[in-house]
Amino acid sequence: MRAWEVQDAWDIDHLMMVERDAPKAAAGEVVLRMRAASVNYRDLLMVQGLGGVRKLPLVPFSDGAGEVIAVGAGVSRAKIGDRVSPMFFQSWKDGPPDAAKRTKPLGGPLAGVLQEQMAVDADYVSASPKGWSFEEAATLPCAGLTAWRALMVEGGLKAGETVLVQGTGGVSIFALQFAKMRGARVIVTSSSDEKLARAKKLGADEIVNYRTTPDWAKAALDMTGGVGVDHVVEVGGAGTLNQSLEAAKVGGRILVIGVLSGFSQQIAMPVLFGKNLRMIGLSVGSREMFEQMVAAIDAAGMRPVIDRTFAFDQAPDALRCMKGASHFGKICISY
Repeated sequence: MRAWEVQDAWDIDHLMMVERDAPKAAAGEVVLRMRAASVNYRDLLMVQGLGGVRKLPLVPFSDGAGEVIAVGAGVSRAKIGDRVSPMFFQSWKDGPPDAAKRTKPLGGPLAGVLQEQMAVDADYVSASPKGWSFEEAATLPCAGLTAWRALMVEGGLKAGETVLVQGTGGVSIFALQFAKMRGARVIVTSSSDEKLARAKKLGADEIVNYRTTPDWAKAALDMTGGVGVDHVVEVGGAGTLNQSLEAAKVGGRILVIGVLSGFSQQIAMPVLFGKNLRMIGLSVGSREMFEQMVAAIDAAGMRPVIDRTFAFDQAPDALRCMKGASHFGKICISY
């Protein structure tokens, strides 16, 4: 079977296609014939050696979807032919996060989904939404679930509340869609008027171009009559965090899920404690959260936004597309 490996050095140019032996299903495992993957910013960091993993070679990418082609002894959770996704954390079924539940993420240090077949613990696969293509289903395990957990689990989002979403990448577009599904008001920021127009068509209530309006926090305050927003989906990190604090209402939530503009930032502490804000860091979620998300998606009939799909042998190009940051929604790879 074919697989992609980061081989002798950390870089997109050192991502090489190789032949590997097809896996067999041990007791408690299933073998998946992977059909699609989606690209996350984390995948780019991993391939570039910025994800904290040091051991090479590495099969990258955490998010994929496929079908069960073999079932090991003792497995009752899945059967041959099921369309499923492997969970990002191969160690977190349910409950709140702890150190042990976060030890086995796919795509580093565990081998990721950028291979035609993979054996995984049957306890850590879950069914895809009804009627979704493999490419659509591949968008959910990291990006979709992160947005779901941020707003629905940690945020406890209610109808009528206001959500500020930064940018129009995968997590941000899912946050927009989930927020509208719940009946929330959504403000979207971007540097592109074209992308903001597309966000409007998806249901964004207010839009802000942060190139032409650098003080977007003030704009968000004005849009809420000076009150501020209930939830900020914070994907920028160093370049955006303090404005997120300014944009939030007293008692609001800052849901920190990304570092697109940098890893560290001096925090405006008086704003943080003066507004009694809750700043919550989070990374993906559990299998239980994934299944709750899929049930909500099935009930609402929602579909993801896919910007572009690459062929399996174009995986490096998909990463370069992510690096270029010109996409709207998700970037996928079809096997």
